[in-house]
Amino acid sequence: MNKENSTTSGSYRISITDNDTHKHIWGARFTKTSFFVTLVSIIVTLSAIIFCIIAFTPVKTFIPGYPDARSKRTAIQNAIKVDSLERVIYRWELYSENLKRAVSGKEPVKIDSIIKANAKTAEYADEASFQKQDSLLKERVKAEEQFEISARSRRELPIEGLHFFTPLKGVITQGYDAIHPYIDITAAEETVVKSTLDGTVIYAGWSEEDGNIIQIQHTDDIISIYKHLDKLLKKTGDKVKAGTPVAVLGNTSSGTPLHFELWHKGETVDPTLYIKF
Repeated sequence: MNKENSTTSGSYRISITDNDTHKHIWGARFTKTSFFVTLVSIIVTLSAIIFCIIAFTPVKTFIPGYPDARSKRTAIQNAIKVDSLERVIYRWELYSENLKRAVSGKEPVKIDSIIKANAKTAEYADEASFQKQDSLLKERVKAEEQFEISARSRRELPIEGLHFFTPLKGVITQGYDAIHPYIDITAAEETVVKSTLDGTVIYAGWSEEDGNIIQIQHTDDIISIYKHLDKLLKKTGDKVKAGTPVAVLGNTSSGTPLHFELWHKGETVDPTLYIKF
């Protein structure tokens, strides 16, 4: 290998020749600038390739600390156990309150009755709050129409301005992306699934692939779709309010979490951008 330096041009040449015949085999000319540009380009390209391999292939599971399938399964099981423990604590609190009533001479109330009453109150607390806001909005719109200072186009809100009700509290096991344009949510068995907005049920039925399905048409060209349900509580044509129970989730431990889709103006959108799960 022969290296020549030209002091006049500031360029370098690397050539490879046969040691016996002195026949020129390969050669290359370069400057200091081109050498460093080529070196940096090679480093950047290799870094990009390594990043893509780690980010988009199963290789990332070998990185220490990265959650594998077992970790995700454990997290889901812990979430379900926490939910069960909260129910047990809730029953004991009710029992303690009922015991205080008995000691103070007040008429005790059956625990089952208290549980049902409080559960029903908790179930519709968010719905009542939303209905109150909805009533205030309707009164404001009515007043504007009375004085002709508002038009329908001005009352329409973008999707970012809508108040979405959380259809199901649980763990998101599969997020939204271009290949998977919906999310999967795992929760405890027999958890109630609720409508995310006011609307009308446009389909309630069963398919061999997705099990029980319910689709709800909302205002502003929004449609919510719920799949892999155990029981349907509404039928096609029913009117629903935000937070109204529409179905019951099945046994998620068998691998059938809630499949939730949100459509706006004919295109799927990421529900996590507008709803807190």
